[in-house]
Amino acid sequence: MELPEVAAVSHDAMDSFVEKFRSPSYRGRFHEDRWEEEFEKIPLFMKKTPSEIDPTESPDLACLQSMIFDEERSPEEQAKTYKDEGNDYFKEKDYKKAVISYTEGLKKKCADLDLNAVLYTNRATAQYYLGNFRSALNDATAARKLKPCHLKAIIRGALCHLELKNFAEAVNWCDKGLQIDAKEKKLLEMRVKADKLKRTEQRDIRKAKLKEQKERNKNKALLQAIMARNIRLVSEAAGEEEDSASEGLGELLLDGLSSENPYGARLSADDQGRLSWPVLFLYPEYAQSDFIATFHEDSRFLDHLKVMFVETPSWDLERKYCTDNLEVYFEDEDSAELYQVPLESTLLHVLQHPRYFVRALTPAFLVCVGSSPFCRYYLQGRKVHQVK
Repeated sequence: MELPEVAAVSHDAMDSFVEKFRSPSYRGRFHEDRWEEEFEKIPLFMKKTPSEIDPTESPDLACLQSMIFDEERSPEEQAKTYKDEGNDYFKEKDYKKAVISYTEGLKKKCADLDLNAVLYTNRATAQYYLGNFRSALNDATAARKLKPCHLKAIIRGALCHLELKNFAEAVNWCDKGLQIDAKEKKLLEMRVKADKLKRTEQRDIRKAKLKEQKERNKNKALLQAIMARNIRLVSEAAGEEEDSASEGLGELLLDGLSSENPYGARLSADDQGRLSWPVLFLYPEYAQSDFIATFHEDSRFLDHLKVMFVETPSWDLERKYCTDNLEVYFEDEDSAELYQVPLESTLLHVLQHPRYFVRALTPAFLVCVGSSPFCRYYLQGRKVHQVK
């Protein structure tokens, strides 16, 4: 009958024994709820090095860092350490930090030329992956100066020249590398690609030059046609009126002839050498305008106006702008005097008038309704000449 009491004592002893294991037995133990986070703080098991090391948070890591980057170590040892650190960053694809590490290694200015060449080459590779092709090329060039037969530097430099579209230089770098190793696959493939691109570029340059020369000859012919007609031009770049035969203005106009009008048109000549101009009609009463892309020099103003005003413009609410009511003028910018153009006149006849100057290769004319109050007001006090 005493057995239950013995069992009770045994249970109490067992609980006491288990409780000893529940109480902390040592300092610095892992906590069940965050053991992975604490495990990551041990340098040996770190998957990624923190960007900044706080000695209070990671004293072990800070201690290791001070040992690794001990200034009392030789420049060669320190440079190698930075190289290894840069390689680790590179493997993690953290190319910016890799560049920093390789740069720190180069700052040690160690006497080991091979090591410095490797640092330059590795930094060139990191810069390349960052898209800094010019900086990468500079580093590859520096590596070659230290070690002319460094094949990795030559390959990286050739790749940079390809990205920078320096195809001829890329071929040269490939040739230098193939002198060292004639079977290097990367260089052989890169040379074929660079040579093909170089030939394509040279062909495109030749085609562009031929096109440019053809365009220039065409524009010279246009300018000669203008001069032969005694048409006076004004260049916007010149900023003043000059005779179209002027040598300086002629060069400016050649450039202008290559450009389209802001409305998308330009002066042209047909197979018979007759000119067609882009022409602007301005309606000052309503601040409106019309643009004629190809006004043949032998066409009359009347012919164009008839086509333009077959239908009433939306802005002509009074329906007064019809061909029979219209008057055409051009303005002498020097005197502000106006010249009325007979509608039966051809464009060439008006352009040859001694007081007409073509500005920006686009003749412009004012159009009014002759009997309107606005036209009378607009002409009031201004001298008006008749083009004969």
